[in-house]
Amino acid sequence: MENVPGSFGSSASLALRFGQTIFSAASLIFMCLDYDYYDFYTFCYLATVMAVVTPWSILLALTDTYSVLVKLLPQEFRLLSVVVVGDFVLSFLSLGMACSIASAAELISSAGGQACHGSLCNQYQVSAALAFLCWFLLLASALFNFWSLPSLYY
Repeated sequence: MENVPGSFGSSASLALRFGQTIFSAASLIFMCLDYDYYDFYTFCYLATVMAVVTPWSILLALTDTYSVLVKLLPQEFRLLSVVVVGDFVLSFLSLGMACSIASAAELISSAGGQACHGSLCNQYQVSAALAFLCWFLLLASALFNFWSLPSLYY
C-alpha cells in the first residue's frame, strides 16, 4: 500500500479525525445551546448531520489511534472504500447544511424579527463556520483516502 500522508491509519489521518471530531461536536453544541433551534428545519438538519459526523469521526479516530500505536496499516480494499464513501457523503452533507445554516442565519438576522433574539443568530453563524471547517477536514481525509485506494489493487 502506498503510504499517502493523511490516508487511513496514519498519524496525519488521526489529526484530521481529531479536528473533525472537535469541529463537529462544537458545531452541534453551538446549535443546541438554544432551545428554539428545532423551530426551523434547516437548523434541525445541521444538528442531525453533525450528530452523525461526530460518532463517525470518533470511531475512525480510535481506529487510526490503534493503527498508529500498533504500526499496522489497514490494507483491505473494502474497508478503505467504505471510509472513502462515508467521508464523501458526510462531507457533502455537512457542506450543504453549513451553507443552508449560513444563509438562513443571515436571512433571519437581516429580517430583524423576533426569531433572532439576543445572540442567537451569532450562535447559528458560529455553528455554520464550525460546520464549514468540519467539511474541509472531511473532504481532505476523503481525498487522501481516495488517493491511496488504487494502491490496494496491486
